[in-house]
Amino acid sequence: MQALSDGSGTNRHYKRALTIAGSDSGGGAGIQADLKTFSALGCYGMSVVTALTAQNTTGVTGIHAVPPDFVVQQMAAVFSDIGADAVKIGMLYSAELIQVVADGLRRHEAANIVLDPVMVAQSGDKLLQDAAITALKDHLLPLATVLTPNLPEAAVLLGREVNGLDGMQAAAKSLAAFGSRSVLLKGGHAQDDDSSDVLYIADEDRCVVLEDRRVRTANTHGTGCTLSSAIAAYLAKGETTATAVRNAKVYIGEAIRAGAPYRLGHGSGPVHHFFSFWS
Repeated sequence: MQALSDGSGTNRHYKRALTIAGSDSGGGAGIQADLKTFSALGCYGMSVVTALTAQNTTGVTGIHAVPPDFVVQQMAAVFSDIGADAVKIGMLYSAELIQVVADGLRRHEAANIVLDPVMVAQSGDKLLQDAAITALKDHLLPLATVLTPNLPEAAVLLGREVNGLDGMQAAAKSLAAFGSRSVLLKGGHAQDDDSSDVLYIADEDRCVVLEDRRVRTANTHGTGCTLSSAIAAYLAKGETTATAVRNAKVYIGEAIRAGAPYRLGHGSGPVHHFFSFWS
């Protein structure tokens, strides 16, 4: 099929970002948050749905896993026709699903992979089976350009608690030993006023501390999904890992601050993905 022209004789191309994640029926997290983020940051968003959740601002009431062979079909459909400049991976739920996604990423030679190891929803609901943790370490972490765990997820992956800024830097380096080229360890679950994250870049063997002040708000549903998809969007646009992470950190901070005054639902509301466009 001949590509459409913009009328100037030159074909234009989208920056393409793919999310492989679960659906959030409440719209605040999962593929819904990822697609909003991709759009807000100027990318063409695509999705591979790995699970359906019955979810709102108060919690998850049901999970329906998508059969792994259908996940394979979705990946093949996107990569064989459209392609992707970056891939964000979120909720995968089972070891079998992790295996087929990893196989598909290798087969389609995917680049700029951002892995958000979603294990527990903000409400406390479990989103990853126990057997899947080993599969995650063995098959997906070695493929990641950026791994983005929060403190509880890092504790599960490492088998130990992570405390304090020095502990975060040591933990980020330890997590990179699983094979990821960089690790962004998020400090949002700490309780102090500071909300610093630590970025460890493996090939430079250095840590970068990304400082920010905590925004006191209940509207933080989907922050992890939004941050990881923002990193993927900036990588798709050609930015380095360090720059992509810094810009994504700025974006999620602004989205949280812009969403703080709103009230949606009876629990933890979403951030404001489109704060640059409307308020």
